[in-house]
Amino acid sequence: MSRFLNVLRSWLVIVSIIAMGNTLQSFRDHTFLYEKLYTGKPNLVNGLQARTFGIWTLLSSVIRCLCAIDIHNKTLYHITLWTFLLALGHFLSELFVFGTAAPTIGVLAPLMVASFSILGMLVGLQYLEAEPASRQKKRN
Repeated sequence: MSRFLNVLRSWLVIVSIIAMGNTLQSFRDHTFLYEKLYTGKPNLVNGLQARTFGIWTLLSSVIRCLCAIDIHNKTLYHITLWTFLLALGHFLSELFVFGTAAPTIGVLAPLMVASFSILGMLVGLQYLEAEPASRQKKRN
C-alpha cells in the first residue's frame, strides 16, 4: 500500500477519535454547541439539537474509522468522502446562509479539517485506482 494511503488512514483515525470526543461533549452539555459553534444565534441551540448533532457526528466518526480500517473498499471510501462534503456544506451554510455560526476557531477548525480531508481523499482516490494495476503486475 502506498505511503500516502497509510498517512490518510492515520488522518481518518485521528479525525474519527476527535469526532467521538465531540459526540460525548454534545451529549454531556449542550452549551458546548452554542459557546463554540453556533455563536451567531445561541438561543436556537437546545439539548435535542445537541444530541442530534452528536449522533450525526458519531455516525460520521464510525464511517471514517471503518474507512481507515478498509481503505480499499471503494463504496466505503466514497461514503467517507461524502461525510466530509456534508460537514463542509453544513458549516458553510450555518456561517454564510443561516447566520447561526460566526467565523470563530470553533467553526474554522471543522471547516479546515473537512477541506483538508476532502483534498486528501481526492488525492487518495488516484492512489486507490493505481494500486489494482500494480498488484496485478506483481502477481504476474
